[in-house]
Amino acid sequence: MAPSSSRSSGTVARPLTSHVGGSEMHSLDADPDPSTELGGEKQQAHSAGLDAPDSRRDCNGEAGIIEIEVDEGQGKVDIEHVLVVNDPRQWSRSRKKLVLALIALASVAPTLAASIYNPAFNQIQAELGATDAEIALSLSLYIWVQGNAPLVWSAISEIKGRKPVYLASLTLFTVGCIVAAEARSIGVLIGMRILQAAGTSAVLSIGAGTLADIFEPRERGSMMGVYYAAGLLGPSLGPLLGGALTSGLGWRSTFWFLVIFAGCTLVLFIFFKDTFRKERSLAYRSAVNRAAARARAKNGGAAIIQAGRVVTRGGDSEEIKLSLRDVNPITPAWRILQRVNILTIMFGSALLFAFVYSTSYTAAITFARPPYNYDSMYIGLVLLSFGLGNVLGSILGGRWSDCSLARLKAQNGGVSAPEMRIHSMHVVMPLLPLSALAYAWTAQEKVHIAGPVVCLFVSGFSTMWIYSSTLAYLVDANTGRSSTAIAVNSSFRGTAGFIAAEVAIPLQNAIGDGGLYTLWAGMTALTVALLLVTERWGGQWREKAVEKEERRWEEKQRRVEAQ
Repeated sequence: MAPSSSRSSGTVARPLTSHVGGSEMHSLDADPDPSTELGGEKQQAHSAGLDAPDSRRDCNGEAGIIEIEVDEGQGKVDIEHVLVVNDPRQWSRSRKKLVLALIALASVAPTLAASIYNPAFNQIQAELGATDAEIALSLSLYIWVQGNAPLVWSAISEIKGRKPVYLASLTLFTVGCIVAAEARSIGVLIGMRILQAAGTSAVLSIGAGTLADIFEPRERGSMMGVYYAAGLLGPSLGPLLGGALTSGLGWRSTFWFLVIFAGCTLVLFIFFKDTFRKERSLAYRSAVNRAAARARAKNGGAAIIQAGRVVTRGGDSEEIKLSLRDVNPITPAWRILQRVNILTIMFGSALLFAFVYSTSYTAAITFARPPYNYDSMYIGLVLLSFGLGNVLGSILGGRWSDCSLARLKAQNGGVSAPEMRIHSMHVVMPLLPLSALAYAWTAQEKVHIAGPVVCLFVSGFSTMWIYSSTLAYLVDANTGRSSTAIAVNSSFRGTAGFIAAEVAIPLQNAIGDGGLYTLWAGMTALTVALLLVTERWGGQWREKAVEKEERRWEEKQRRVEAQ
């Protein structure tokens, strides 16, 4: 599959030479078109001394001179590989693995916090006088806020970098856990659950952006699989930890455990080296392009970027400033949602996430009822099969996605496209709806526990095999907007999870596990259909979206230069 083509921006992306910190490096001129050639991989440029940290530069490489020239012709900046100081893509393999380990560790917090206090529902109701509806609200609001707050965090991270967001969000999460552990009313507890959700949500969006900062597209599938598999340890181990803590120390101990976990993670992030480079952010490049266009309109000819300013040959200069529209999360999110291929992937991803939450929530009730009559510890062990399937599916699915991408890229003359990721899902696509249907009726008919356990494992495995590849697709198909794309996806899945948490129990009571999971078998089949449609037509949709964005950008540039 060929990568999408695009129109000329009217500016040549020509290699120029500038001197940064005494080393010669080649750079690309700033293209007023913020779009990139989505799907294709460019050869990464190298320069002497790029890996060495320089105390005279900040973490984003704010130093040196990059020349910008205006010329007529064809050209496009490959924003994936714009040269930057101390390029995270050039870090050693061991350093990258340490970053991956830290991000993976942090990703455990959101899902662990969602499930660790589930076994404590009875104690919370008895001590705080909470109703079933209030307990359900504490869960569904957590899911919804955790899904939508990343829209704000991702916008901040594309301006200020990843590290400040990690530190601020983990601090917020820690405070929420401390107050929740001392809560004397269900209202305070629900409020702190919302605060916890807002704090844990950042890693769900900018974690994927961090991995996009340091890994090339060809290896992101495997890295995304590991990153998301770690987060899946939360739903797997949460009920077990929660059951043990609640039985031994009471429900408040679950939140104190989270305080310790969050505090340790926060300390580790103090030593985290930021991976964000603003030169590879569309928000920063848009600000540069606006300033450069105004400078060229005044003086014409070439300009240079120096000390955060655009300077023309005639001596006029203008500071590069990010405007409100650059930090506004709505505009980039809206642009992402205008792409049909992204919508189809996100709807499918949201259905998968809702399926996971519905299964975890209702299975705990199913196995607490006759004839199983399991306590919280045994329920946790049963759900461990679903969690282990999630973890294995995420890791193996990510690796298979990278292998499949490499093979198809070789067959396509060395050119890759994001839609090639979907081909790796074919092997498990039939398993997903079939395993959901099998679980529906093994649970409904109350067969031996081995039956539901096997079905839970297979459905968890196939769900996360597909889901990890959809994350890699979203990153690959949204170059320069990866954190925003994952944040929008998080909003989709958070909303879907909120709805699933609210309707799962009423539906289970009304039509039983058989009816509920037969519906889910149909919904997962719809997910498979959406993925196949994207594989077939996604490339054409991306190409049209890129052309539309280019025309919009060219029109804006003409208006700026006319002022």
